[in-house]
Amino acid sequence: MPRRRARKKSRFSLPPPEPLPDNVYWVESDSYDRAVYEQLRAASPSLQSLEESGAPLLPHFPALLRDLFCALFKYNVVFFKADDVLPSAAVNRELLTALHTGELANLLREATILDEGQAGLATVLLGEGALRVLKSEKPLTRRDLLDVWNVEKQEALVQQNIDEARNAKELAEQADTAEDISQEVTEMLEQTAERMASQARAEDTRLRRLAKQLDQDLSQVQTEAHNRFLKEAITVAQNLDDATQEAESWGLAVGGGHQSSPGRQIELGKRLAGNDKLKKLAKMVGRMKHQALALRRKNFERTSDEVFEVGIGAELSRLLPHELVSLQHPLLRQDFIRRFVDNELLQYDLRGVEAQGRGPLIVCLDGSSSMQGDKEVWAKALTLTLIEIARRERRRFRAICFSSADAPLYSVDLNTRVRHEADMDKVLELAEYFPGGGTDFEKPLDAALACIKEGPCPASARQGRTRSLFQESRFQRSDIVFITDGECRVHADWAERFAVEKKVLGFSLFSILIDVGTSSLGSLTPFSDRITSVSQLTSEEARDVFVKL
Repeated sequence: MPRRRARKKSRFSLPPPEPLPDNVYWVESDSYDRAVYEQLRAASPSLQSLEESGAPLLPHFPALLRDLFCALFKYNVVFFKADDVLPSAAVNRELLTALHTGELANLLREATILDEGQAGLATVLLGEGALRVLKSEKPLTRRDLLDVWNVEKQEALVQQNIDEARNAKELAEQADTAEDISQEVTEMLEQTAERMASQARAEDTRLRRLAKQLDQDLSQVQTEAHNRFLKEAITVAQNLDDATQEAESWGLAVGGGHQSSPGRQIELGKRLAGNDKLKKLAKMVGRMKHQALALRRKNFERTSDEVFEVGIGAELSRLLPHELVSLQHPLLRQDFIRRFVDNELLQYDLRGVEAQGRGPLIVCLDGSSSMQGDKEVWAKALTLTLIEIARRERRRFRAICFSSADAPLYSVDLNTRVRHEADMDKVLELAEYFPGGGTDFEKPLDAALACIKEGPCPASARQGRTRSLFQESRFQRSDIVFITDGECRVHADWAERFAVEKKVLGFSLFSILIDVGTSSLGSLTPFSDRITSVSQLTSEEARDVFVKL
């Protein structure tokens, strides 16, 4: 039986250094804080884009954004000690310290604490401010940022050397007790482990020297860095409340008035922050919406419609009594909600002398250079008000923004969802879109005609209905609204052909002249059934716009 080799005393005189901390965050967070932030990040493209923009400039920039969120969202903010965070996150510490100290932090936290949407919006705005400070190279120069990247690179090298040295030490210790490994091999492994430990310590010493130099450099620009970031934070504090109020008013102006998700609040608030055109547009839409709905309610009160049969739909004011009774039963209530969503509730159908248009709306919106300024705001306020009317009446809505003949049309369906809720992303894109250039009326009106003639809807095809191409169009019985300042002319032969098409398809065209400044009424006469102007919207003429459509 072979004799077991006696274990000799370990000859490791220089153990590897302790591993580096694996933390790049300065603000303590629990699982709930992290889950909330990840949900916001997943729902906010602006937050994701901000991370991608800042990551090439500063190591751990995404960590800075999460720290900013936690510092604004958490009720009790606790910072980690410097020894618990990697040295390459030192710039994050300086920015967070500037934000966390003083009355400004309390002012911001009053609006953001335990409020996901507010804290997320403030995080995006502050992150953009931090990004502007970094890009300005004042007070942090390009050399300072390069030093930070060198520290981060050295951290990775040190951690790799520490891991290799620890693995070599464990391998040498295992070889020292093994029976089938010679003494020469064991000594060689021990020497290798000793050499790797020495190298790891040398790299660790170099890292500490680089980190100390970085701290000294940051301390020299600390005051200026704090002041610059505080200036950005002050702007955020001033705009945050305004952006929140504008986002709320915008959501009420275009939509059902329900509370949107925190991620949507971030996107809407970010777009409204500092955007004077959207703020002005939201206020105008709000006033115009109330006027339009009031006129429509007044019109319905005076209607001469009468009940003539029982049909199906989802008009709550005309439901049969036994449908409302079902709301008192727990199971029948669920069936009521399902049939309400599917427009399958029994209701009284009305018939009257005045036929109220309930077909889809196609709005042609002038985006030429002559519409820039107040004309654009008036035109888009009208368009967004008509979107709200279409949403409430479950009517499809397509907007066609046009300019010169050689410019492509911007065509978008704004309420394609099941319940005809306005798609806020598309609404905002339309509100911000302005091509400029010349003006051509024929191209958008031809596109509106093609829209009315477009192919059959899938539902009709599946049910095997034998309707004509026009009857099966998703935009059958459409009304076309043409919004412009009228500074263009159409050819006589085109106007004649358009009149024939209009008669065949049986639709009407309502033109709204934006007579804020220069305008031309005569150019709309050849193809319009009715014409009104925005200067008449405060009079009884507003009925033509908000009631007869």
